[in-house]
Amino acid sequence: MSKSKKYTGDFKIKVIESIKNENLSYTEALKRFDIPSHSTILRWERIYLEEGKEALFEERRGRSKPSDGVRKGRPKKLSEEIEHDLIKENQRLRMENEYLKKLDALIRSREE
Repeated sequence: MSKSKKYTGDFKIKVIESIKNENLSYTEALKRFDIPSHSTILRWERIYLEEGKEALFEERRGRSKPSDGVRKGRPKKLSEEIEHDLIKENQRLRMENEYLKKLDALIRSREE
């Protein structure tokens, strides 16, 4: 089987769900479904778990062309602005948590 073999989304879902439902090892799944590499199944499983089964229908091979407006490959995690906002919120919540711990300790010490 060549490296350029294209698998359908339904086939990928069938492989991943067979592994889960029938407790197949990766080696057993490779033999049963005639897949040449463990890494192929691991990649499908990661996509299935992180992005859902619908993501297995997306074409991810090759380079995207800026002119067609379609990006291939994994979607970008988060924009820098959103990531920056989440970091700031996380820092604020940590500070608030520390403040509440100190306040609780102060209240408990006065009660004793």
